Amino acid sequence: MLVTVPKEIKNLEFRVGITPAGVKALIDGGHQVHVEKSAGEGIGISDSDYTTAGAKIVATAKEAWAGDMVVKVKEPLAPEYGFFREGLILYTYLHLAAEPALTEALLKSKVIGFAYETVQLPNRSLPLLAPMSEVAGRMATQVGAQLLTKREGGMGLLIGGTAGVPAANFVVVGAGIVGLAAAKVAMGMGARVTIIDNSIERLRFIDDVYGNQVQTMFSNSLNIAACVKEADVVVGSVLIPGALTPQLVTEAMVKTMKKGSVIVDVAIDQGGAVQTTAKHGATYHDEPTFMLHDVVHYCVGNMPGAVARTSTFALTNATMSYMVALANKGWKKASQDDSALAKGINTHGGNVFFKGVADAFGKPLHELSEIL
Repeated sequence: MLVTVPKEIKNLEFRVGITPAGVKALIDGGHQVHVEKSAGEGIGISDSDYTTAGAKIVATAKEAWAGDMVVKVKEPLAPEYGFFREGLILYTYLHLAAEPALTEALLKSKVIGFAYETVQLPNRSLPLLAPMSEVAGRMATQVGAQLLTKREGGMGLLIGGTAGVPAANFVVVGAGIVGLAAAKVAMGMGARVTIIDNSIERLRFIDDVYGNQVQTMFSNSLNIAACVKEADVVVGSVLIPGALTPQLVTEAMVKTMKKGSVIVDVAIDQGGAVQTTAKHGATYHDEPTFMLHDVVHYCVGNMPGAVARTSTFALTNATMSYMVALANKGWKKASQDDSALAKGINTHGGNVFFKGVADAFGKPLHELSEIL
């Protein structure tokens, strides 16, 4: 199989879909690997690092999209839609429920779209989303702390306070990997942390592990509204795999927040957990924030791209084994042999095979048994 790796073109996105270790694994399996020129340059992986591992460097995006399987990090953007073709295996984050134009382009071109974010193990964990969720969660607290400073539009709070002055009130909506990562860093920085979730079992686990370091609250509209009103920083970290995120923090709630408080909506990739960020749409690393109702909003759609080297290696550690299986066995046999990977199939032959995407756009949902 010819596996190709384009350079990411999203705004200030320096991650790359494969490392030299991934190249070597594919070459050892008898495959060819083409990598677009300078694809890894932003994180210190040179073209010569790739060629030493056995890859061929290609000069153009067209060549980098010419493989049997294309391996990326972020969802393709409009300038890349022209490279789609029937039977192409696309292996990347897709977040289709929040991307109508991309969904239509994939369906029209009959691309076989494997979405990292919907690969799911029998225990319901998301092995290819988890590493970036952990990075984004840790970053969310760092970002929130920075945005609280006056220079960034915040109210001028030190997240951990100081002697005789209270720490910032940090509210995390959603206790998954993102939320718990954000909460742990916030606790470590001395913030007063409240974490909200609709799973009593998850809240019980957090309470058992962290005790009085964190306050847990069951998720309902009244509790969310009360916590948001008192918050200095709100982190939106709600996830329904592959589906649009419910907007649990409404604009009415945002209007009650203190002047100079901060919202960091990590869920923006799937539409956003905060109504004001969902209406605005994702921001970018060069202009990451906007002000609304005197609240600083941060909703960058590729947060881990800011720490691109860490993120690339964390991500490819997780994606590599599935990538090699797809190359060695072909998409069909690899999916038949691994139900977790099969759940990554979002599009095939012009049809939708993931419920969250079908529901988002009113498309017929096709069953995997039709193609496997």
